Amino acid sequence: MTAPIETTGSQAEAAPEAVLAGVKSKQIEGRSLGQIAWTRFKRDKLAVTGGVIVVLLILIALLSRPLQSLLGLDPNAFQQDLVDPNTSLPKGGFGGMSLDHPLGVDPKFGRDILARILEGSWVSLVVAFGATILSNIIGVVLGLVAGYYGGRVDTVVSRLMDTFLAFPLLLFAIAISATLQGGAFGLEGLPLHIGVLIFVIGFFNWPYMARIVRGQTLALREREFIDASRGMGAKGPYILFRELLPNLVGPITVYATLLIPTNIIFEASLSFLGVGIQPPQASWGGMLREAVNFFQVDPQFMLVPGLAIFITVLAFNLLGDGLRDALDPRSR
Repeated sequence: MTAPIETTGSQAEAAPEAVLAGVKSKQIEGRSLGQIAWTRFKRDKLAVTGGVIVVLLILIALLSRPLQSLLGLDPNAFQQDLVDPNTSLPKGGFGGMSLDHPLGVDPKFGRDILARILEGSWVSLVVAFGATILSNIIGVVLGLVAGYYGGRVDTVVSRLMDTFLAFPLLLFAIAISATLQGGAFGLEGLPLHIGVLIFVIGFFNWPYMARIVRGQTLALREREFIDASRGMGAKGPYILFRELLPNLVGPITVYATLLIPTNIIFEASLSFLGVGIQPPQASWGGMLREAVNFFQVDPQFMLVPGLAIFITVLAFNLLGDGLRDALDPRSR
């Protein structure tokens, strides 16, 4: 047997100092879950690109009217001198593109397409965000209640979700929008059209969010911190909105980001069918409807609003995918 190696007291005391020598405090500082998610998100170049485009689109929508005033544009100004009276097509090539009208003018009326794209941007985003907020509020509340309480409450909410999912949403939206075009609830014109679209799209889309929240709540309600809250005498509403809801911010944010582009397409579809935003108010779907009669001879008129919808939807989808991967790395 070899004799054990004896260490002096000074060597034993020096060992921890040797291990920690040169280590700075900020190098071993812990990071929060938000910081970790932000680090993951920054590594996804496509998600960052989508986020930048989304921020620019929101700024453009918020500053739509000031930008039109600054550029001297009017989305509803008829400029017949820019249209050939014989063909109703814009004069010049590429849909009448020029320095004064960089995206050209529309056939028949000569209205500036850039001005109408700017004007339609805030309409699309207001409807999409409003409908998303409405469906999220309903879906989150009902999903939390169904997942936490279970039993008959869960059965009733689940059957209600199945009923709403069975509705032919597009046909129902067309019927409601067409019925309320004249005036209702003391509203008329553009406020009525926007309100109806937000209600129709948001109210009938809540089951998707409710299903996600219900599934997450079923898993969370068995965790130790929920048992601890019950043991301390916490009531149901407190547990729902102070314990469970903060732990569901990630999934809710991700799904809301992915739901916004779906709502943009839905609004554009209803406007394209003539039961959404009504002229003379500009909307991307309405511009596509007007371009149907001219796409063979003036493709520029259809290309611009189509690209606006495509870029907006793609940017939100890229942002949503990036947030999903950042907040839940297991989804990779």
